[in-house]
Amino acid sequence: MNRRKYVFFALAAMALSSLLVLLVALSADIYLHSRAERSAGLNRWGYRGPVVGSKRPGEIRVVMLGGSTAFGYGVTWDEAIPAQLERLLNASGLRATVVNLGFNNEGAYSFLPTLQDFAYLDYDIVCLYEGYNDLIGDQLPNRSLFRHESVVFRLTGYFPILPLALGEKALSLRYGGDLNAAYAATRGESAGPTVFRPNIAQRTSAAALETASAVGESLSRQLGRWSEPGAERSAVGGTSPTGCEAPWVHYCESVHAAAQYAIGAGKPVVLSSQPLFLAEMQRHRDQQAAVAGMLARKFPGNPNVRYVDLIDAIDLSDTAFSFDTMHLNPEGNAVIAQRLVDTVRALAGLREGGR
Repeated sequence: MNRRKYVFFALAAMALSSLLVLLVALSADIYLHSRAERSAGLNRWGYRGPVVGSKRPGEIRVVMLGGSTAFGYGVTWDEAIPAQLERLLNASGLRATVVNLGFNNEGAYSFLPTLQDFAYLDYDIVCLYEGYNDLIGDQLPNRSLFRHESVVFRLTGYFPILPLALGEKALSLRYGGDLNAAYAATRGESAGPTVFRPNIAQRTSAAALETASAVGESLSRQLGRWSEPGAERSAVGGTSPTGCEAPWVHYCESVHAAAQYAIGAGKPVVLSSQPLFLAEMQRHRDQQAAVAGMLARKFPGNPNVRYVDLIDAIDLSDTAFSFDTMHLNPEGNAVIAQRLVDTVRALAGLREGGR
């Protein structure tokens, strides 16, 4: 009997300890959200900007997907393209909300899972804005899915950022504060010549943060036994049904999958190119020519599928619009938002006319 009591109390103590760890982690996570979501971070549901509520009567809800340029790396949430587009749409007389579903480092492969994960937002129009993160092409396809890989997010809709914050801080320490270089290295891309060698204190700090991050991620691995991620789409290779050829098969198929899903759900789609990437100008032009041709082939004459060519909208070498020849400052984001207004308004008109 005493042995049974001992086992019972031991199990109870372990359960209580686990619960306390989870409560501490959740409290820390909520605190991080509260600090970051108004500036450079995500809200508790995994997107940037204020949490949107239920749709209002007459509201047109737009979602914008992409990588760090859609997210608005380097600017506050209300200076990013989606927030500026929302203000322009409302100033033109449309009652609109534009939700920023961009996520740093993600490419076109993330479009479909993101649309599925956020279907509960009851969006009306889909705006896809990504190309840079897929420029390496079929040689090394970008299959990053940061939110969708979180089991907590898939099960509950709540996006924990504690593991991400700790992991990014560790990466930043290892690469001298250059998070873009760190992500490039984790994808196997060349990050340029190594100019930073962390000292022992920095290496120790990075290792400690990585360990702390792993503690948070262990919960996802445990929960993953009951929540399996969606099946991955077919591997790159062979003849693409989209009609695209290497090195743009993966990119075209990813965009096509997202557009087909949206159109099937009655949501118009606009795919916009980004300003010409100066380090790979011809490659960027070839990529966008391939995806524009794919949309014309797969959705011929469909007014609910639009392509907006913004390749020449901004010279990324102009510091009046871009601070690093890739990401835009508030003035640059305003230019992109202005160039998207008419197309989004046209799609909103088609949707309203079909109701």
